[in-house]
Order: sequence, then structure tokens, then C-alpha cells
Amino acid sequence: MSDATDVLAPLLGPPALPVVGWPDSDEDGVLHWKTRGPVEWAHGRPFVWVDDEISPADRVWVSAHHHGPALLHRVDPRHGLTERDFTVIRDWLEQA
Repeated sequence: MSDATDVLAPLLGPPALPVVGWPDSDEDGVLHWKTRGPVEWAHGRPFVWVDDEISPADRVWVSAHHHGPALLHRVDPRHGLTERDFTVIRDWLEQA
């Protein structure tokens, strides 16, 4: 939840960022249990969601239910965030 803001931000220096709350349940059919949260929080605004469990079903659902730009970027859990991931996100943000 807010670990990045509470723990990492003081060490690394970025500002505190908003945190999207997740539902209590981890069951939502074929969708990842987090999928609805970013869409509801964004309310049509552009957003980036970075996760290691994003699936094609999540992408389809977001494109059908979110009426603004969204980048769902899947990170390889074996490597974590890499320079390539940051490049993809930066390029998307510059065009959004």
C-alpha cells in the first residue's frame, strides 16, 4: 500500500505520492484482484499501473471501462523494474 511513500521516499527523495486502495477480496474471476482499483481511482484521468501480474484480461477490461489513456505495464518479477521498464513508462508519459 503506502510502503513506497512511507519507507522508500525518505531514503530516495521522491515526493509522497497518492496510494490507490485495494479491495479486501483477492477474487475477481479472470481479472487480477487489483484491476478495478486504478480505474475507479483515476475517474477517466490518465494512469500508469506497473505490476508483475497484469494479464490480457486486465488490459481488455481496462480498455472497456476506462475512458482515458492507461498504461498497464507488466514487470518481470524475476528482475523487478529495469531501465527498459522506466524507458517504456517515460515514453508513454511523454506522449500521454
